[in-house]
Amino acid sequence: MTRLRTERVVIIGAGLGAISAALALAPRPVLMIAPEPPGQGASSAWAQGGVAAAMDAADSPQAHAADTVAAGAGTVDAAIADLVTRAAREHIVELTGLGTPFDRDARGGYVLSREAAHGAARVVRVKGDQAGRQIMDTLIAALARCPSVQVLPGALLTGIEASHGRATAVVIESAAGSAPVTIEAPAILLAGGGSGGLWLHTTNPPRIRGQVIGAAARAGAMIADAEFVQFHPTAIATGEDPLPLATEALRGEGAWLVNDAGERFMTALHAQAELAPRDIVARAVFAERQAGRNPALDTRNSLGASVVETFPAVAEACARAGIDPVAGTIPVAAAAHYHMGGVETDARGRSSLAGLWACGEAASTGLHGANRLASNGLLEALVFARLCAEDIMRETDAPDGASDVDIAFAPGGRSSAPESVAALRRLMTDHVAVLRDASGLRRALAGIAALEAAEPAPAFRTMTATATLVAAAALARTESRGGHCRTDHPETDPAQARRSRLTLGEALTIRAECAATETA
Repeated sequence: MTRLRTERVVIIGAGLGAISAALALAPRPVLMIAPEPPGQGASSAWAQGGVAAAMDAADSPQAHAADTVAAGAGTVDAAIADLVTRAAREHIVELTGLGTPFDRDARGGYVLSREAAHGAARVVRVKGDQAGRQIMDTLIAALARCPSVQVLPGALLTGIEASHGRATAVVIESAAGSAPVTIEAPAILLAGGGSGGLWLHTTNPPRIRGQVIGAAARAGAMIADAEFVQFHPTAIATGEDPLPLATEALRGEGAWLVNDAGERFMTALHAQAELAPRDIVARAVFAERQAGRNPALDTRNSLGASVVETFPAVAEACARAGIDPVAGTIPVAAAAHYHMGGVETDARGRSSLAGLWACGEAASTGLHGANRLASNGLLEALVFARLCAEDIMRETDAPDGASDVDIAFAPGGRSSAPESVAALRRLMTDHVAVLRDASGLRRALAGIAALEAAEPAPAFRTMTATATLVAAAALARTESRGGHCRTDHPETDPAQARRSRLTLGEALTIRAECAATETA
């Protein structure tokens, strides 16, 4: 195994959190490691809705925080919600100054959308559904002007080394497969996305399958809220992998959810109908599809022909599938979209391992609780990227200079077998998705153990680590709350209104017990 040492801060990922942190660290030397070049393969670039921020004079950070706490179903850290929402305006203004073309009205004010569970219109957007892509393009342009950042694309995180409670190095391989390379670094920031690709139906880029969370867990980091996975209710059911997204902003503009009989099914389920919290809408869409009633999004009354220009990404996805949203409805399905859980961090982005920070979807800061408020994901990534960068600069010595890291990947290593990944995704979809019960979760854990025993590839074991944590935490939470719905425990238990915390070792103990029971 090749071993190198750098004085650069190592950032895993090349999305919104990673680039924002790298820019905030400047001129501190940074090495950014990701499978694809900046912005490519990042969930941030696919985000359609926008960034939640109290930009209207009639709105306030306090109201935004209150909606965040309410949507999180009893497990949001109120102090973190206050911290993040207070910082929101500053980040929107800064992105605007960098050139992000947020939608503006004739007087120069921001055009704001209302999304599910928000008490006001406070989602700042770009060209209807282009926010993620446009923000990323702005940041990528700024990154290109930042000489302190070295970008190493084409590399995949397969492990993190830790000693005496401190993370000391990352282990990477070529994304195409190679012998491992270990890079020792003074600080490591994880900003490599969530876990959506562990399920067959997902809105996340293909490579994002929990590897970053799993690598941290294998190194000993504490994982929080692993059971809380948000399924987006309106992925466009085209059969693609991943599924394209029909942004929640469509419902904010008045689009309805209907079944194949043309009936609006949300009006009978929640006072806010289509704008109910995402977990409620996702379960309703899932139930309609399970019942064979083919749920769909109807934009005809609210948007008519304007949907094509107002929401170009949705229109393009529909066109690829031969769907006409002007003349007909858009078929939808619930799909894994955002992992509220992840590497537990404090208010400075520190993990339980010294030397290891996390931001973005890989982190669990306490902001999202059991059910992320719409468009708080990009906001959290922006705020915590800066907090992590500031803390790294305080806690580690800045070198006078740092040479580029020169890596030549050698042949060798072992790539994850596609059939193993497919089997894992099927297992998670069958037993650890929108609806869960104890027997299914036990079968999932036993199945994950069997797959892991048969597939030694390090990258695959980061995936199975995260899958194990999700299923074990879901088995331990004997209630339904937010994105976690147990059909055998359908009620919310006030005594369980707390965040979960789990190490991989603890999850593996639960898994071993399930495997022994299932094979007995």
